[in-house]
Amino acid sequence: MLIASNVFMTFAWYGHLKFKASPIWLAVMASWMIAFFEYWLAVPANRIGSQVYSAAELKTMQEVITLSVFAVFSVFYLKEALTLNHVLGFALIAGGAALIFRG
Repeated sequence: MLIASNVFMTFAWYGHLKFKASPIWLAVMASWMIAFFEYWLAVPANRIGSQVYSAAELKTMQEVITLSVFAVFSVFYLKEALTLNHVLGFALIAGGAALIFRG
């Protein structure tokens, strides 16, 4: 559910970048409509996940999932290359996330 939620979130936040000529109000309205479905996945996922994970662990998972989904989205939808700096930066964030789950 968190992965699906992040796909919706990524399209809501960044999908409009392919349509920069569209009015900003249209981008905002479309983003809100997409985000509505993201919330229908994220809220139950966090509610269910909180039975096993702490809030900090849930947030950490969400951030790692977000970066993973965004990396794929950026390359395949926005057609933007990931640089070595991006990969290294994401790896450092993932390393920090690993600390959260260490005992």
